[in-house]
Amino acid sequence: MRLAVYNFLVNRHPGIRQKYHNYHDRAHGYKNILSWIYLILLNVICFFTIGHYPKQVNASNSGKHKKLPLTESESMVRFRQGKSVDDVVSELMKYDIVSFDIFDTLIFRPFSAPTDLFYLMGNEIGLLDFKRIREDAEYTARIEKYTEFGTYEVNFRDIWLKLSEMIDISVDDGMALEHKYELEFCYANPFMKKVFDKLIKSGKRVVITSDMYLSKAFLEELLHGNGYTGFERLYVSCEYDKSKSDGRLYDVVLSEMQIAPEQMIHVGDNEHSDVKIPKRRGISSCYYPNVNKHSIDYRANEISSIIGGAYRGIVNNHIYNGISGYSREYEYGYIYGGIFAMGYCCFIHDYVRKNCIDKVLFLSRDGDILKQVYEKLFPNEAVEYAYWSRKAATKLMANGNRYDFFRRFLYHKVNQKITVKKIFDSMELADMLAECHEVNGNDYLTNDNAAVIKSFLVSNWERVLHHYENEHKAAKLYYGKLIGDSKKIAVIDIGWAGSGAMSLRYLFEKEWDINCEVIGVIAGTNTVHNVETDASDSFLQSGELVSYLYSFAHNRNLMKQHDLNKDYNVYWELLLSSPTPQFMGFSMDDGKYGFRFGRLDANQSGIMEIQKGILDFVEQYQCHFGNAENEKFSYMYNISGSDAYAPMLVAAEHDECYLKMINSLFDLQVNVN
Repeated sequence: MRLAVYNFLVNRHPGIRQKYHNYHDRAHGYKNILSWIYLILLNVICFFTIGHYPKQVNASNSGKHKKLPLTESESMVRFRQGKSVDDVVSELMKYDIVSFDIFDTLIFRPFSAPTDLFYLMGNEIGLLDFKRIREDAEYTARIEKYTEFGTYEVNFRDIWLKLSEMIDISVDDGMALEHKYELEFCYANPFMKKVFDKLIKSGKRVVITSDMYLSKAFLEELLHGNGYTGFERLYVSCEYDKSKSDGRLYDVVLSEMQIAPEQMIHVGDNEHSDVKIPKRRGISSCYYPNVNKHSIDYRANEISSIIGGAYRGIVNNHIYNGISGYSREYEYGYIYGGIFAMGYCCFIHDYVRKNCIDKVLFLSRDGDILKQVYEKLFPNEAVEYAYWSRKAATKLMANGNRYDFFRRFLYHKVNQKITVKKIFDSMELADMLAECHEVNGNDYLTNDNAAVIKSFLVSNWERVLHHYENEHKAAKLYYGKLIGDSKKIAVIDIGWAGSGAMSLRYLFEKEWDINCEVIGVIAGTNTVHNVETDASDSFLQSGELVSYLYSFAHNRNLMKQHDLNKDYNVYWELLLSSPTPQFMGFSMDDGKYGFRFGRLDANQSGIMEIQKGILDFVEQYQCHFGNAENEKFSYMYNISGSDAYAPMLVAAEHDECYLKMINSLFDLQVNVN
């Protein structure tokens, strides 16, 4: 009856189930009672108030409740509050027998829920909704077992016998397939692997105790394959029809090992079956916090099921396993930049493949880390790192777009306490300042004197263009050599109007006579918060410019949320920051082109930490899901713009406090100098 009530109130709707477990699984004491009251209220709200189970209550969560730590990184909070490997080993060494749980303790999966594995199995089997069918088969098998024998413990064959009645696959073939997937994706928890190895090396007696339907023989194979050898015995609930959760499996361990309860300690992640129950039996326990349960307040849920599960699982396993604490800069790259950079590069690759692109140019400096990620994912492609900047483009486009020249060099800088002299220096027209008699070089730039400067430069426009002639020649030589025989290239930049790629397209066609088509691929476009909201719409419509995260044509909700007035552009550019100097422009000497560079950005070590975080995420993702191009799980690299943006929506909650904190660690300069 209790199970029937539970199924009716909890499992009837996935949104209620998710919300209930989010509260109940972390509840203690009187909060356990409150969680049932909360459950009843959820059902009342959904059923009686609205009349049906609506979409408004669902398993997703916008992240509105998520408040990220600000004074230190997530991993450092976990590392500081937890115990080190040596601390755990020291505690365990006090006992004659050490017992370990398996899943989420010794063994991790690269998913935030164990059933996420069934999504991938369903893809190979070729059946819609296989995950739910597999869950229903296990549920039915357990109910039937309880009805007949008074226990919910089932074995693997019981589940697949029931499943074979639902789908056209034999029991043996189905079991073999699921075994294959478990072996494929399970891997050793690096923290517990160190603990385990130290205990075995010291001669400590170790057993494994698990509530699981998988057979003892298979679990031994799984453990051995992940380096866990030297334990004495393996106790699995389905082999005894007794579980840890009711305590009877611990009785078996004590009896067979012929020890008293006080001689044994059990290590596991479940607060009920691994902590409370053994203590009731007089067995000590060592609680290892479940990495997915205890990071739920920080991870993105507004993300597609399969990619979301993989993203959260990989991040949680790495950040929360307890083996190390990482810097805030590293976590910014790993948690928020990794999935974006990888998804963006896969989007680029897909576009390149489908549109017969000869070469990919990653514009400096945003393209630095993107090129590194791209080459890690697709090592055999023709790619180049291309020197380019807003300042270089503004100068070289002076003849083609005089409007933008004055907008960037003058009107974007008025009333910011920048002297007229610095403005002329920035335009590289210092020698012309003395002839502009109506302004003083020491005066600050204002709307009034900006108009005077503009009038003066327009009246001397040929001289202005003459200052940039050598730079034109150098840039033409450089890009001519860079693209070689290519007839169609993709130019990669973060955005936002796509001016980098579109200025090169214009110069190739109108100024330099380079016979090569240029397609711009950007992360995101201008948004509704820009003054020039539709600046690039004609190029986006024609396909000469392509956007990954959002545009007017797709993901419009993100276009509305991405607010440059709240520095969202800066936060994204910070993800792609580079420990290289600013590119100021091209030079020409004895017929050879050269480059001119400016200052380095502040916090060089922090920038390198961001890049390391991004690269580590990509490397670990590859480790679990194989090659992005040729492996059978290549579909795991189909990461939509919405999925790539989702973690940043969490980071932006609570008035962007987390993002402001990260930005305060740097001095990123994003405007033209």
